Amino acid sequence: MKIYAVGGAIRDTLMGLPLHDIDYVVVGSSVDEMLAKGFRPVGKDFPVFLHPQTQAEYALARTERKTGKGYKGFLFYADPAVTLEQDLERRDLTINAMAREISETGEFIGPIIDPYNGQRDLAEKVFRHVSDAFAEDPLRLLRIARFAARFPEFSVADSTLTALRAIVQSQELKALSPERIWQELARGLVAQQPMRMFQVLLDTDAAPTILPAALVAMLSQETCREELRVHLQLSPPQLEFRAAVVLMQVAASEIRSWSECVRMPIEVRDFSEIFSGLHGLIKKSPHGVFDPHQALAWFNRADVWRKPERGQALLDLAERLGFPVGKLNQAMQLAQALQPVEIIASLPLANRSDGESIRRAVEVSRLATMTSALL
Repeated sequence: MKIYAVGGAIRDTLMGLPLHDIDYVVVGSSVDEMLAKGFRPVGKDFPVFLHPQTQAEYALARTERKTGKGYKGFLFYADPAVTLEQDLERRDLTINAMAREISETGEFIGPIIDPYNGQRDLAEKVFRHVSDAFAEDPLRLLRIARFAARFPEFSVADSTLTALRAIVQSQELKALSPERIWQELARGLVAQQPMRMFQVLLDTDAAPTILPAALVAMLSQETCREELRVHLQLSPPQLEFRAAVVLMQVAASEIRSWSECVRMPIEVRDFSEIFSGLHGLIKKSPHGVFDPHQALAWFNRADVWRKPERGQALLDLAERLGFPVGKLNQAMQLAQALQPVEIIASLPLANRSDGESIRRAVEVSRLATMTSALL
């Protein structure tokens, strides 16, 4: 048996990028031999094993055949007779279809094995698919879109773009699980240039299937794409900030509906919905002159009273994007400084234990304080 590092480990080494996870392929071995050497099986669909010492994953070389819909609709064949070249042929891109042998001590040995010219495409900065089987896996469309965001200097080969469009036309994108869709989108959102991901989705006609309709309509306009590109460059790279910026012109109700379709994490969904509300408030408030009642309604929606850090993060993000929220920020801080105990003490004795009376008094005090700051 021989062990090879494959895929991203070879690509990233050639690009001078740090290695995080290494994928290992074992050629010329069997399940019985792996078990005899102390490897622990973990794969459900095909033989994958954990190394007895390092716990790294090792997969037997395999081929695959399309048998059903979606990225899970494959029959895998693992056998000692499967060659490294056959295993590499089933991979998505040529730059991910390179390998190098690993010694018993875990070091690279021998030359890079590159049967599909991945080094050439890496030098030319081209995403090119390995074989016609590429279009059989719908998940690859999202992977290419995410790669485009991570490596924005790369272009998609014309033949690969055609294969991606074939995936869309096959309707197999609908077979993807919501969790996998969000996983790929999330990784693209925090990459170097998220707009490249959206451009691939647009170029392949996948956007209407993957993204909310209001966002697709916005992305179809060049001026909106350029504005979003600038805003994303100004935004911190954390997921909740990037998602909020992308969705800020989408109504909260549509964000909620789409979030359920892609299983967006609740905290990211809430941050995006609230920031969308803030964007709408800003649009109604030219030159940063906010209506106190509308501002208070947004503060309550954002729950800046119990979650002051989130409220501040939302306003800080708006300020980074160049929105005039200085007075709104001041009003929030002044209202947050009010002491409910003092407000309750100012009520008639009979009302100090009445929840509704207390709520109204607190709202009146907050509104008065905010009005002095906003007008």
